[in-house]
Amino acid sequence: MKKTLFALAAATLMPAFAQAGPVEKACLRSDRGAGKSSLCACIQGAADATLTGRDQRRAANFFEDPDAAQQMRVSKGASDSAFWRRYQAFGQTAEAYCG
Repeated sequence: MKKTLFALAAATLMPAFAQAGPVEKACLRSDRGAGKSSLCACIQGAADATLTGRDQRRAANFFEDPDAAQQMRVSKGASDSAFWRRYQAFGQTAEAYCG
């Protein structure tokens, strides 16, 4: 019982950034996301709805290296093309819900 209460208390007291997903963390570190925690949290929600954890980590890199997104977009690899379609769905979802 004590372990359960401790775990609940620790989870409640942890900073929001520590609980953020990879896309939200990258957003918060970016110039566009600085000071916009609610926007970054919304974008993370769209990522959770449309991308796997692996895809989220890949997409998070685009916040730091936008050129990587362009390279991914023009890639001829089948797995890159499949990821790019999922990434586009994520972008459309984020735009629809987060404005």
